[in-house]
Amino acid sequence: MKLVRWLSRIEDGLIVTILVMMILLAVLQIVLRNFVGSSLVWVEPSLQNAVLWIGLLGAMIASRRDEHIRIDLATRFLSKSQRRWLAVMVDCFTSAICALVAWHSVTFIITEIEYPTDAFSGVPSWLLQMIIPVGFTVMALRYAVLTVLDILGRRPPMEEPHL
Repeated sequence: MKLVRWLSRIEDGLIVTILVMMILLAVLQIVLRNFVGSSLVWVEPSLQNAVLWIGLLGAMIASRRDEHIRIDLATRFLSKSQRRWLAVMVDCFTSAICALVAWHSVTFIITEIEYPTDAFSGVPSWLLQMIIPVGFTVMALRYAVLTVLDILGRRPPMEEPHL
């Protein structure tokens, strides 16, 4: 559990750090453009990559808390035991899709390493895109754990549907 808390703090710290960096760089660009008449060439691509990181870190945090977007129309009409088995299927499916995306993103990263391109200022693009396989692997593992907990009947309680 200590490792899980430590990893959660890293996720939280990264998302806050990247968001603060994005705000500061955007403000810097505005100030430079308005008062100096120029801007830093590397800021725009770094902000674009930061959006990717923010999105995937946010998805990782949502998966940690089991707060991903759900369409819960079916749960309104199912009994508690039926909702439990639906959760097993949904969590298993989510884990499988995340694992599939992680697998293919590793292939993408390998291609990026073999045929390197710079994101900006000599920074290889694959380095910034590593968040894709890392993020989806983390989410796949989290939903795999939830699937097992679902099957064992030890899943944390899910929110009751609102009627």
